[in-house]
Amino acid sequence: MQPPQRVLLIVTRRIGDVLLTTPLLHSLRQAWPQAKIDVLVFCNTASVLRGNPAIHEIITVPEHPGFWQHLKLFFRLLRRYDLALSTLTGDKPTLYAWVAGKRRIGMLAAEKKQQWKRRLLTRSVIFDNFDTHTVLMNLKLVEALGIAPSYPVEAAWTPQDIARVAVILPFDVDVENYAVLHVYPKFAYKTWHVQGWVDLAQWLQVRGLRVVLTGSNAADELAYVADICSQLPANAVNLAGQLSLAESACLLSSANVYVGPDTVMTHIAAAVGVPSVALFGPSNPVKWGPWPQGYVQAKNPYRLRGTQRVERVILLQGPGDCVPCMEEGCERNIRSLSACLQNLPSANVIAAVQSLLTG
Repeated sequence: MQPPQRVLLIVTRRIGDVLLTTPLLHSLRQAWPQAKIDVLVFCNTASVLRGNPAIHEIITVPEHPGFWQHLKLFFRLLRRYDLALSTLTGDKPTLYAWVAGKRRIGMLAAEKKQQWKRRLLTRSVIFDNFDTHTVLMNLKLVEALGIAPSYPVEAAWTPQDIARVAVILPFDVDVENYAVLHVYPKFAYKTWHVQGWVDLAQWLQVRGLRVVLTGSNAADELAYVADICSQLPANAVNLAGQLSLAESACLLSSANVYVGPDTVMTHIAAAVGVPSVALFGPSNPVKWGPWPQGYVQAKNPYRLRGTQRVERVILLQGPGDCVPCMEEGCERNIRSLSACLQNLPSANVIAAVQSLLTG
C-alpha cells in the first residue's frame, strides 16, 4: 500500500479507551513519519492525548451531538483522509470512517445484524470484547495494515506541566518520598472502601511516604476525596481538581508507588512505570488490566482470575468465586457497589504495596 499522507483515527469512547490507542498511534507514526495523523475523540477525552507527538490535530465532537453539529462534522471530514481507522464497532464511528476516508478499516462485531457495516469499510477486523486486551485489539488494525506494532502506552507531559506540578506541591519530588492514591473511580461499582484507604495511608506514613491524593474536579469526587483526606495523616496532600491529566502523569512519574481502582489514572501510572497496585473487582483484567511499561509482547498481560504481577504492576482482585462478573456492581447499575471490592481487606493491599516497595 502507498503510504497515506493524511490519516484519521476514530476513538469516540471513554478516556481510558483513548489512552490505550497510543500504541496504535505510535505504530502509525513509526510506519509513516511524514503522514499527518489526526484523532477524532469526544470533547471530554481529548486532554489525555494533548502533547502526544504522534498527533497532528485532535478533532472533538460532543458525546451526544445535535443534528447541525453532526452535519458540520461530516462536512469537515468528507473524504479528507487517505485512510480512516475506527477502533470501535458502533454505528457512529463506522459512519465517521466511511465519510472521512478514501480507504476505511474498522472493527466489526461478529453478530449478523452488524454485517451491514462491512459495506462501509474497505477492510474490517472482527472485534473481541472478552479475550483480547484493548491494546492488542487496537493493534489488530496495525496487523491489517501490514506495519510493525509498537506496544508502549504513552502518557505525555511538557516542561510547563513539570513547572506547574512543582508550584502546586508543598514538597520537592526530588527530595521527599511519596505515594499517589486515586481513591475515586467514575463509577461506584469500582470503588474500594474508605477504611481501606485510611489504613493504607497510615501505613505509608509510618514508612516515611507522604500521601498525595488525586481526582477530577467533579463535585461528588471533590467531596469524596476531601472526606477521606480529613481522616488521613496531617501531611497528606489533596490535589483533587487541581491537575490536568498531563500534570497527573508528571506527578506519577516521580512517585514511589501508586494505588488506584480500574480507572484512567491507573492506566497512566502503569504507563509511566511507577510501581502500581490496581484494584480490580467486576472488571475483566484480560481486557482492561493496566498495560505495564516495558511489556512488549503480543499476548495478554493478565489472566482472567487471580492476583498477579506483571513488570511493576500488581493487579489485585477482590475475593469471591464470581470475580470477575463483568457486571456494573452487585445491583447491576453503575451506582451500586461491588461486594468483591468492599470485602477486599486493607492487609491485602498493604502487602501488595510492600512487595513493590521492597523489590
